[in-house]
This record gives sequence, C-alpha cells and structure tokens, in this order.
Amino acid sequence: MPISRVLSVNRGEIAARVVRAAHALGIETVQAVSMADRESRAAQLADRTVVIGPAASRLSYLDANLLVHTALQTGCDALHPGYGFLSEREHLARLCDEHGIIFIGPAAETIAALGDKLKAKAIARAAGVPLVPGTERIATVNDAVKAGEELGYPVLIKASAGGGGRGMFIARGPDDIVASFDKASNEAMEAFGDGTMYMERYVENARHVEVQVFGDGSGKVLHFGERDCSIQRRYQKVFEEAPCAAMPPALRRQLHESAVNLVASLKYRNAGTVEFLYDIDRQAIYFIEVNARIQVEHPVSEQVTGYDLVQLQFQIAGGEPLRWTQDQIPVTRHAIECRLNAEDPYRNFKPSPGRITRWVPPQGAGIRLDSHCYADYLVPPFYDSMIGKLIVTAASREECVRRLQVALEKFVVEGLTTNLPLLKFIATHPDFAANQLNTRWLEQILLPAFEATQE
Repeated sequence: MPISRVLSVNRGEIAARVVRAAHALGIETVQAVSMADRESRAAQLADRTVVIGPAASRLSYLDANLLVHTALQTGCDALHPGYGFLSEREHLARLCDEHGIIFIGPAAETIAALGDKLKAKAIARAAGVPLVPGTERIATVNDAVKAGEELGYPVLIKASAGGGGRGMFIARGPDDIVASFDKASNEAMEAFGDGTMYMERYVENARHVEVQVFGDGSGKVLHFGERDCSIQRRYQKVFEEAPCAAMPPALRRQLHESAVNLVASLKYRNAGTVEFLYDIDRQAIYFIEVNARIQVEHPVSEQVTGYDLVQLQFQIAGGEPLRWTQDQIPVTRHAIECRLNAEDPYRNFKPSPGRITRWVPPQGAGIRLDSHCYADYLVPPFYDSMIGKLIVTAASREECVRRLQVALEKFVVEGLTTNLPLLKFIATHPDFAANQLNTRWLEQILLPAFEATQE
C-alpha cells in the first residue's frame, strides 16, 4: 500500500533528509520535534510540525507510545524512525504494527533477532558467514578470564545488546578483565537494559567495512556496495568512504555474498547494514553485527551507485518489490564523508552547543552537505553533537581526497567551536592520502600528531 503521509520521529540532519525524500515521492510529512528542535531545518521543511515533549529525549524521541499516538492523531499511515533513538527497538515496530501504521524499517521480529549480537552471530553462522573466533555469553569475571586464556590475548569484550562502543573494552591480559568486566557489564545494563557480555579475539590490524543491503521481505536482497569506516574515535566513526579501495576483488565478492546471504536467510525487509572486520594481515573478513536501519553514512553509498536509499526505504515500506538485478547497481565512483560536530577537538572533544552566527558551506561539483543547520540556528546541548555531514564524490579516490581538502578549507562555521580543524588535519595527512589506515590509526597515530600541533 503506497504511503500518503509519514511521521518523521527523529531529529537533526536525518529528519530533514527524510522529509525531503518523502516530498520527492509526493508523500505528505509531519515532523515530530521536542521543544528544543522547533527551529530545526526539518521543522521548517515539513508540511506540519508537532511538538511532542520537552528537550529530554526520554520524554520525547524515546517515548514509543507517544510517537505512535502522534502518528494516529495526525493521520499518518507511516512512521520513519531515522537512525539512533528508537530506530532499532522492536517495541516501536510492534506498536506500529498493532495500530496499523507502516514502520519504515525491518519487521519487529527481524529487529529482535538482530538486536542481540549473540543471536545475530548464530544467524550468521547458520548462513555460512565467517565469524571472529569468540565465545557465547559470559556470566562472571572468572569465566571471562578463563575464556581469554583459551582465545589468546588481546581480546575484545562486548555487550550483547550494545552499540556505539558502550560496554566494550580491550583486555590484553587477565588483569584488564578483572579491572573492567563488571564496570562494562553495568554500563551495558544502564544503556541497554541488558548486561550480558561476550568475548571475541581482538584483531589488531583491521579495517571496519560494512555492506549496504536492501530486502523487500520476499527473500530477495540486493547490496549497494561496501563502505570503509575505519577512521574511528572510541568506536565512533569520523570518516566513511565507498568503496573500500584497499580490499582485493575476490575478498570484496566474498564480503558482498556474505552480507546478502545473511539477511536473505531472514527474508529481510527495508534498509540494513552488515558490518565486518577486515583482517588485513590474514586477508580475511569476520562478521560483527547487522544494523537494522538506515546508517549515518548512507550518503556515500548513494553517491557511488546513484540510488536514493531513503526514497527506496519509502518504496519498500509501501509494498514495492526490488525491481532491479544486482548488475544494475554498479559502483562507478568514489565518495568520502566526514562528520562535522559541534565539539572542541583541542579540549578532549567537549561538546560546544550554541548559536551559529555564520554558516557558509562549500559548493561546487561533487560536493554535498547533509545538515539541519543554518546561520542563526541554535545548536541545543541535549543531543548528539553532529551538525552536518560533508560528502564529496569524484571519479577516483585520489581526486576525491583533493576535492575534500578544498571543500573543508572553504567551509566556514562561526559562533561555536567545531571539529573542522581535526577534519582538515585528517584530510591532509599523508597516511590518509596513501590509504594506509586501520581502526586504530586515528587514536594511535593521527590524534597524537594533531595534539602536538598545539604545543
């Protein structure tokens, strides 16, 4: 059933992105906002804006019952969760189903199956997808120490229900486990309501690669290439690019096949991302998790394939099948995205909310900016610090890097502190130009060099 009116229940740049995609398809939009987001770009773009609660997320964007009630009261037949907040919560998808609202995302059962990382690993194993050597649930510190000895240090201890690096730590010996296990479990319990932990071998020299997939619920799944998200700080992505230029063709084919086979086994519906570690030394890939939603970094996949993935979300949710074959989704260009945050990279990335007094984004061929900000916009202190995503596209990675360097130099933001100096430093670093990176590069190589420039 085609969608006629959608409630957008997220905020920031993804909310504006959802509204624009809906309008391109002739779908009416209602934007749900907290009191702090009444002046956001999404609120200005939507056909109607509804204030759903105060600034606190738990009283607005995290209240599933409130969101569904708002959809019903405004005559919406669909709800788009964006990313973050409740986008991967089974409860919201089920509430939508119960009230006859189309949830623009995977089925509730799929979200539940993939939301527990141990269950997701079992699904991957059954689909023949390679896994990092690891354990099942670990109940106690003593069990963790024993498992670490069997796997061999270093190991990565993770929360089964976790994400964003919460409840996760690296142990290089039993002392690290004793010092951190209970703390990490408690952190996971507070963040996700589940303190279950498990362990994997820590791959020292790895890249973080992920495959953008779409399913139509029938078992048909297509991929839109892979993204390299190896430039990270505290497990949070800073730069993303597509494709992963460092990966050999045979391994890339295995990566794509593994991602498609995994989600096809679930008759997956809508957008998803299958994440892997690329073990550079062993030339192997290992499954990490599935994110059952659209990702922050989806624009680079759009840029290299030519498909609007948010519009495709609406079309799949409205009952349209995947009409293409895999060979109709070629990856023909290179794209790089970097996240612009309102934070001070010279002061341990302290958030820097405030009013933007000047906002002059770069313009030109191959330059795209996804943002909810503008001159005189007040960046609130209550949410994630990301205020925009700069995406550049070119025929080659080399040309893309040069275009990114120029675009960052021309980007002007005044009135608050941003991480622009760090983004420029990364973009001009010789290792970045040479594509000599791994998941530890930013924290171990780049940041010490960046901090030294301030001494």
